[in-house]
Amino acid sequence: MTTPLTASSPPAAPSMPSTPFAPTTPVAPADTSTPTGTPPQSAPAAPAPAPAPAPAPALTAPGFPETQVRARARLGTAAVFPDPTTYGSRLFGPENAPGPADALDRIRIVPPVFMPERLEKLIDLAREPEFDDVDLTTRIGGFTARLPLYLSAFGSTRAGSGDLAVHASRQAARLGIPMVIGENMVPVHGYRRTATKGGDTTRSALLARVEAYLEAAPDGVGGIVVQQSTEDADCEVWNLLYSDPAFRPLLDTGRLAFELKTGQGAKPGLGGMTVVGRAEAEELARRFTVREVFGADAPHQLRCAVPGTFTEEILSQQLRFMRNNFPKARTWVKFHPGRDIAHAARTAWAAGADAVTVDGAEGGTGWAPGVFLDQAGLPLAEALRRIGTPAGCLLATGRVWEGGRALRALALGARAVGLGRAALVAVDEDPAHGLRRLADALALELRLLISALGKYTPAALAPDDLWSPPPPFTPDPDPDPASDTVHGPFPAPAPGHPR
Repeated sequence: MTTPLTASSPPAAPSMPSTPFAPTTPVAPADTSTPTGTPPQSAPAAPAPAPAPAPAPALTAPGFPETQVRARARLGTAAVFPDPTTYGSRLFGPENAPGPADALDRIRIVPPVFMPERLEKLIDLAREPEFDDVDLTTRIGGFTARLPLYLSAFGSTRAGSGDLAVHASRQAARLGIPMVIGENMVPVHGYRRTATKGGDTTRSALLARVEAYLEAAPDGVGGIVVQQSTEDADCEVWNLLYSDPAFRPLLDTGRLAFELKTGQGAKPGLGGMTVVGRAEAEELARRFTVREVFGADAPHQLRCAVPGTFTEEILSQQLRFMRNNFPKARTWVKFHPGRDIAHAARTAWAAGADAVTVDGAEGGTGWAPGVFLDQAGLPLAEALRRIGTPAGCLLATGRVWEGGRALRALALGARAVGLGRAALVAVDEDPAHGLRRLADALALELRLLISALGKYTPAALAPDDLWSPPPPFTPDPDPDPASDTVHGPFPAPAPGHPR
């Protein structure tokens, strides 16, 4: 019997099913006969106990394509394509992306017809180029990375400073990508090993992540970046790390960086926030502001860090201080998506920053006021548009989880993109391999897309590889009939397009 064709799209996100597929394996009928030489049984044997159900996921991520990320954490590169069991019986076409599309997701990737760079690659290889010929190796803030990716900062929040963060650190090392450790880890969790009541010692949250990364890191790639906030500075976190023998291998190989955090996309203009119990609040009140916003009788309180105060002069002095006092460490700076982001980025590069990170308003967090999550900060696409052609290494974060969004950010000037919520959800799905599989799927999509554009490195991407839908039509108050120029939302690349 012939299986009828259906003209429906796959049931979920572009290029992947919403429900993880499994190979269709025929099940043999049960053998009810008595084996030779075995006496008949008067009653059937008791059925084997059912396997224990898998533990429920510990994390949820509303408004984020969590289902798709979890499927990639299980299936890896297979999740880039529709369910292979539907091949030959289903016709595929465009469908809507998961969740609401922001300005970056609405941009189309537009391969050209004529591809001179593909011709150059053909001559170089003496054969037709393929997508596997795309080299994703990237220089990120002074480090060499195997992919244009890095693990975004997880700070002192409960979701970002426990075992999931350690699993993510280990897998980031194996992938050969840099890892950023977020703010307030030392003021909240301490730095040295601490003794328990039973006499055992436990690693500090920061050192646990560092050790997991170092144990798995290949030679010559990746690196560790440690943020510092105002409260971290009071604890002299960078001094502790720079003088600690445990960090000597990173310093000797040029794989340690310090990142000055001025803000984050999820709550621009505010410092870090966490929810703590009353006993912990009493301990932290010496270093942080603690508020009873949940009610006088509530078991929880709000712990707030200060955002720090920056001007052009203060920022420049801070970055020069970092370069002078920690000459073996790379200098990074992270900005929230402020309206003056272009001025801030130029100031940082002029002061010698090895990397500037812009965290779009779509970025995730472990805790923030709802009004900031929904209404504050520039979207990542607009922040990148305002920066234009970067004068140094530009890094971008904000809802990155698949290759299309990553490529758009790269084409708009970013050198690499960060995985934050996607990484935590992936390791929550599979602590041993989830992040690696997620990155494998994203890397395959990047290779397919970059080669489709007739290019073979991420650095070759440019704004003209993208097309943005025009805004709703508004009459031109002073039309020029002699002009037929189409003005897009993104600047044309400067000659050479330095990346």
